[in-house]
Amino acid sequence: MTVQFDPASLVLLNVIMAFMMFGVSLNLKPDDFRRVLAIPRAPVAGLLAQFLLLPAVTCLFTAVFRIDPQLALGMILVASCPGGSFSNIMTWLGKGSVAVSVSMTAVSSLAATVMTPLNFAFYGWLNPHTRAYLQDIALPPENLLMLVLLVLALPLLLGMMTGGRFPTLAQRSEKPLRVISLLVFLAFVAIAFLNNVDLFLTEFHTFFWLVVGHNLMALALGFGMARLMRLSVPDQRAVTMEVGIQNSGLGLVILFTFFPDAGGMMLITAFWGVWHLVSGLTLSQIWARRPIPEL
Repeated sequence: MTVQFDPASLVLLNVIMAFMMFGVSLNLKPDDFRRVLAIPRAPVAGLLAQFLLLPAVTCLFTAVFRIDPQLALGMILVASCPGGSFSNIMTWLGKGSVAVSVSMTAVSSLAATVMTPLNFAFYGWLNPHTRAYLQDIALPPENLLMLVLLVLALPLLLGMMTGGRFPTLAQRSEKPLRVISLLVFLAFVAIAFLNNVDLFLTEFHTFFWLVVGHNLMALALGFGMARLMRLSVPDQRAVTMEVGIQNSGLGLVILFTFFPDAGGMMLITAFWGVWHLVSGLTLSQIWARRPIPEL
């Protein structure tokens, strides 16, 4: 499976990712990180589910059911990515704790600079069916680390600095930036789909239920960990969204940079980018119609 992709578009995809992170971090403050240290139970629950449980369970699932190596590596890559920026919006729509969601997105994005390359390399090697394929592509870990720093950590820090320097501008521009970045990202995915429509339709049966089931698994792990930690209902919703809404845009950046011929991995990651918005919006609307129990 080979996806048709113009290499010149890689620059645009990197800019989109950096722009999304910049917009998300405009209203982040050092207090958001201090809040994690002061009341760490909810963020710790989310980070455990995000960076430990989800990649491990994904690796086990793909190994036991002998998923095609490219599709399996796509699932492992998505599971290794941090929470997506749209988890904050989904949490807000579902009457969850936005403060917890924002702080978790910030911390997980920074943690991803180390955890995403580490988890992808480790679980890709651990699965015996993907090990040979991963060894064949010989990904230099330092290059992957540098890419994640450039599209996640640097825009996040610049956004925080800009928001601290120009708070009024940051407050006014945050929501428009989120909407614009979402539309541009979806347009990018749509163009990629149209350029490869025959491949998507031909292979639809191979990746559709994998993505749907994988996303359901991620949401369930987040919710289960939050319940296990006895979090409040708003915090449970924030943790669930953070684990279930993955930063598949980062996965696409990694794929187009290092694995341009890995069509199976791209099918999984690109469809994740659309499906988790559908599942997240659906879940948030269900929650929005349910009253939050009194403590």
